[in-house]
Order: sequence, then C-alpha cells, then structure tokens
Amino acid sequence: MSLTTRAAVVESGGAPFTLSDVTLDEPGPHEALVRMVATGLCHTDLGVASGGLPFPLPGVLGHEGAGVVEAVGPAVTGVAPGDHVVLSFTSCGDCRNCDGGHPAYCAGWLPLNLLGGRRADGTSTISRDGEPLGGHFFGQSSFAERALVDERSLVKVDPDVPLESIAPLGCGVQTGVGAVWNVLKPVTGATIVVLGAGAVGLSAVMAAALTPATTIVAVDRVGERLTLARELGATHTVDAAAENLGEALAAITGGQGADGIVETTGNVAVLRQGVDALGARGTLVVVGAPPFGTEVSLDVNGLLGGKQVVGLTLGDAETQSFIPALVRLVKEGRLPLHRLISTYPFADIDQAVRDMGAGKAIKPVLTF
Repeated sequence: MSLTTRAAVVESGGAPFTLSDVTLDEPGPHEALVRMVATGLCHTDLGVASGGLPFPLPGVLGHEGAGVVEAVGPAVTGVAPGDHVVLSFTSCGDCRNCDGGHPAYCAGWLPLNLLGGRRADGTSTISRDGEPLGGHFFGQSSFAERALVDERSLVKVDPDVPLESIAPLGCGVQTGVGAVWNVLKPVTGATIVVLGAGAVGLSAVMAAALTPATTIVAVDRVGERLTLARELGATHTVDAAAENLGEALAAITGGQGADGIVETTGNVAVLRQGVDALGARGTLVVVGAPPFGTEVSLDVNGLLGGKQVVGLTLGDAETQSFIPALVRLVKEGRLPLHRLISTYPFADIDQAVRDMGAGKAIKPVLTF
C-alpha cells in the first residue's frame, strides 16, 4: 500500500525547500521503505535545487540518508526490517563496470541517480495530490521522513553507531576518502595536496592521515577551515587568499612537486594551478564539478613528465564494503567525522542551506 509522509519539496529551479505531504509508492520487488533518522545536505542537492541540472521539478532531493528499514520488497535479500542502513547511490548491477566492482561508473548512472527522477522502468516513486514528483534521487530522495529506497542504495551498518554521525558517508565523505585511498594510493613518504577544505576536502585530509603519506597540505581561503585541517591531520596549510599557491607548494615540496592532489573546488583556475604543481608521475584527481560544458586549458608539454589528471565519481567506491569500513573507523574514533557535522532539525532545512552557502556549516546534517 502507498504511504503518506512529510518531505522537503523543491517546486522549481531556484525555489526554497517547502515541507509538504507526499505519497510514496509501495515498495517494488527490489526496494525498501526506510524511516529516516538523518540525512546530509550536499552541494549537489543545492545545484539541482537551483535549476542547474535538468532534474524534473517539483521534486524531492536528498542523497546522504541514514535510517532504519521498515519494510522490504519481496526480492530484497540484503536487509530486513529493523536494520540500520546508510543510503548511497544506486546502479544497475549488470553492466561491465558494476560487474567489475566500479558501480560509480555504471552505464546507467546519470538517469538512475541524478537526472531521471524515476525508476529505471519510468515509473514514479513519489506523488502529490495524484501528480508524480521528481524522485528516486540517487535511488533514495531522502529529504523526507520516510524514503522509498532502491536495494542497491542500501548499505547495512553497525546499529551501535548513531546514524546522525555517519549519514554523510553516502556521498561526500566516501568521495574524499576514495580519492585518496582508491586513486592516489599514497606510498611511504608521499606528498598529498588537498585543494579546498570543505566536507570532501577535509575527508580527503583525514583519509591521507591514515596512509603512509608524510606531507599532507590543505589549501583554502578560510582560516578556520585551515585550522581544522591541521587538527584533522594536515601537516601544512596554504591560505590561498594570502599566498601564491604555486610558490607555496613549491616551497613545501622542495621544488619537487606533489605526488597526489585532490581538487574539490570546481574552480578551473585552481585545477590548472594544481596540475602545474604536480611532480613527475604525479596524479591530480578531479572531484569538484563546475557547470556542464566547462573546459580547462593545460600545458601539454607539462604533462609529458608522466602527470595524470583523473576524474572521479563518488570515490570509485564499492559501497557494500567501503561504507562499513568507514563506519568502523568512525566508531573507533579514527575518522573524526563529527568535527565536520552541524545538525539541524528537518524543519530547518532552509537555515541549513543558508549556513552552508555562507560557509558557517561544513556538513549540515538534518535530523528527524
């Protein structure tokens, strides 16, 4: 049977979030009904809400959910009612990349997660007054008291860990951690640079501190975030508002350049500076996403020293193993994610949006 629940609806591009009663379809064979406990607020949510991406509006966003399973469809085997779950992106499970353990590069990733607003078969998961709404966002649409979640978005987690402390694992945190662990894979003595000390960047800093890298550089324009980066494991910081980035990184690396750089800002001028700051055989991971169609110019001869520029989606993580590992690190205090989180009641979602936009909150988490 269908269910009525309270959700934060974006009516049109640029409109605020409005609390509204919506109707969830009954769970399909590979879906579960989840009572939300917490959900993170991400820049991707804000980008879609602004109208910057062609997601069907009115719609329900939210893609860093955490909650408790209430019911499951008949074909669901991985979770059961009562299980605690973190929600992440979905994928088809059948294409070459899914089969190869890289579901973030699923052949159907864009329509299934970011643009479609519907199930793969075209049916709607959410409606209001009989009219379909955009939903199925990252297989979850978790800006609601209850969410209808795709089975491949569900990750069962340790019930002893408070869900509000791990909700951001589903997107931002696994992206930053995965950039370091799954792509850069620092060797002993490596130098890692993180451009941007927001939630993704600081997650990358924490991840780098758990590797053999001995020099970890955080770059930002906000002094408080640089101070926090030091406390989370950065050995050096660069205030990009006061220092020349290239000169500062050259001084820190003794002119050798960085072994690995994580670019989280989405600013192509910063990306170019990062590529120029790489050492021989160094790799820059592009995480920050500027508007579609944005291009960057690079010095081709500068790349011939073995430099690599790699794009990344969601940390290239296989969520069923990656997220539980992160949960354990949070539980043991080795991934101090709580230092990034500011909690807000669900009804205060617009305040959370304003605080995030103003830089007052690194990772807002809405609680129910």
